[in-house]
Amino acid sequence: MSTSNNSKKFNKIAWLTLLSFGFTYLFFYNGRQNINLVMTQMATDLNSTTAALGVVSSALFWCYAFGQLINGRLGAIFGYKRFIIFGIIGSAIINVLISFQSSIPIITVLWGLNGFFQSMLWSNGLGVINKWWPKNKRGFSTGLATFFSGMAQVVTYLTILLCLELNPEWTWRAAFRFPMIPMIVMIIALIFFFYDSPEKAGFPPLNDEECNSTYEIQNKGFIYPYKVLFSEPKVLIFCLISAIAGIGRYGLLTWVPTYFVEKLGITIKEGIFSSILLPFGQACAMFIFPIITDKLLKGKREPMLIIASIITCAGMIVFPFIKEQALASLMLFVLGVFAMVTGVIWTIAGDIGGKAYSSTVVGIFDWAVYMGAALQASLFGFVKDNFGWESIFIIIGVLYVILLVLTLIARKMKTKNI
Repeated sequence: MSTSNNSKKFNKIAWLTLLSFGFTYLFFYNGRQNINLVMTQMATDLNSTTAALGVVSSALFWCYAFGQLINGRLGAIFGYKRFIIFGIIGSAIINVLISFQSSIPIITVLWGLNGFFQSMLWSNGLGVINKWWPKNKRGFSTGLATFFSGMAQVVTYLTILLCLELNPEWTWRAAFRFPMIPMIVMIIALIFFFYDSPEKAGFPPLNDEECNSTYEIQNKGFIYPYKVLFSEPKVLIFCLISAIAGIGRYGLLTWVPTYFVEKLGITIKEGIFSSILLPFGQACAMFIFPIITDKLLKGKREPMLIIASIITCAGMIVFPFIKEQALASLMLFVLGVFAMVTGVIWTIAGDIGGKAYSSTVVGIFDWAVYMGAALQASLFGFVKDNFGWESIFIIIGVLYVILLVLTLIARKMKTKNI
């Protein structure tokens, strides 16, 4: 086969791998974000409170976080595709089981277990994508993958709304049943189009300026990459940045639907339609921000974080004082765009880790993101009940000021041992 034909075939499989993972993730949040949209119904039906349901929600984040910390590394050792498929099946089963429960403690345990299954996809998927796409196209490939992740939230909102319309007698339980079907169906795309690495498809490893050896690192044992990465101050700084990004992203996704229902007095259906602008804005940021860092900023990622943090802080302070639904919905889109900095963070993870460490660095940063998500889920329900809705948005705004300071520190730092 000629070099030209070989290159075309390589590019084709690289695209198929990226898109099969992206479309799979497009439906994967059906098994994670669904609880946010029916929290009020669950609280009523189970004689509980939204604060207590916030603790239930946090169980997923805690287990997702620690699962992400190890699953990126385990996927590199035992097989990315295997972990991804197992995670999808496990999450679907757990969701269906939850739909038949009436005990808050049992739901909490199952939702935590669901978090562990959910953690098997993201770091492994990005680890594979970084093996197929060179560094100068990392912003695009990572941005497209994260765009699917952001649109997955929109898909979940629409899917749950449809299920509630078709099965009103099931109330909140409908959100944990039929939405699992497209999750399972997308496994077909992974089986036929997703390749763990160029070598799995019969190609040599992708050669570019990154020179760290995957095989050499794997032979040094399971713990070795963690020793190297956690010894790097820049990695630790970006763990803190990732945690704040997790609080901002999931603080809004978790509580905004309930905010529209409780504070503005609109129906769940109207609240979902208004809330869709938030994840749609996040999806746009996930795709556009990494590409901007590639094309306009010439590979410099931190300036994008600086701009986003300044605008997010201002928006968070203004948002709780908006009382009109249409204007609040528009502001949600703006906040969705600029508060959503994880797309840039995943690109930075690829820059720091290269092809050898990539899935492990993504796993570490995603662990930090979901530690922040878990913290907000446990804390913000208490804050809302005792200090009012406004306090949630003000806290997030202040945290983005801290994110700005951390980014200014990190932009001058270099990694020494990677």
